[in-house]
Amino acid sequence: MNRDQATSFGSAAGTYEAGRPDYPLEAVQWLLPSIVGRAVRVADVGAGTGKLTRGLRDLGADVVAIDPDPAMLEALRAASGGIPTFVGSSERLPLPDASVDAVVFGQAWHWVEPDAASAEVARVLRPGGVLGLVWNIRDESVDWVRRLTEIMRGSNAEEMLAAGEPPVSAPFGALERASWRWTRPMTRDGLRAMAFSRSYIITASESERARIDRDLAELFDEIGAVGDAVVSLPYVTWAFRASI
Repeated sequence: MNRDQATSFGSAAGTYEAGRPDYPLEAVQWLLPSIVGRAVRVADVGAGTGKLTRGLRDLGADVVAIDPDPAMLEALRAASGGIPTFVGSSERLPLPDASVDAVVFGQAWHWVEPDAASAEVARVLRPGGVLGLVWNIRDESVDWVRRLTEIMRGSNAEEMLAAGEPPVSAPFGALERASWRWTRPMTRDGLRAMAFSRSYIITASESERARIDRDLAELFDEIGAVGDAVVSLPYVTWAFRASI
């Protein structure tokens, strides 16, 4: 894991919030355990600016947000007032033993140490609790989207999922998997924000960032993402879950 990239997002929190997509509510619902008679208590780890956190809240979960970067949590509080936030990591969660029904990671598990994170998640889960992992991945079966990735370079998440399922350790067993295809309407500014919210570009040299900006501009001109014109960016949302 590139530690500089993993901890880079706070310096671009506004760009991250503007550029990254929300998660389909069907996918968020799929991650949650079914409990009768009380609210589901969920920890969103690596919560960032709250993209997944807000979906959990909107589905009625009692959610807390955890992230190692105070700047990201500040942006989350600005966009999602009232959600409790805590500085912490997957390997050291600021939660008591057996205190939550689910621990979820949106666009984050590829940054963790799987053995330590799996054990720590199991510590804070109640019996029958769920570990949920979800990623929004651009659909590169579409030619211009594939070229977009070539310009930006593939992400750690994309490389991990291309190699197979995300690594999860004991006490969790086999992962269940589900996926959803959808499109996100985006303007040129939104597409650029999405690109410049990625850790590789945040930490790149000025010359590399300038090269990416030039190549993106050429591609956006070609696909008609000019001014306020809207294009549809196709995504596949991949979700995984396991219980203890």
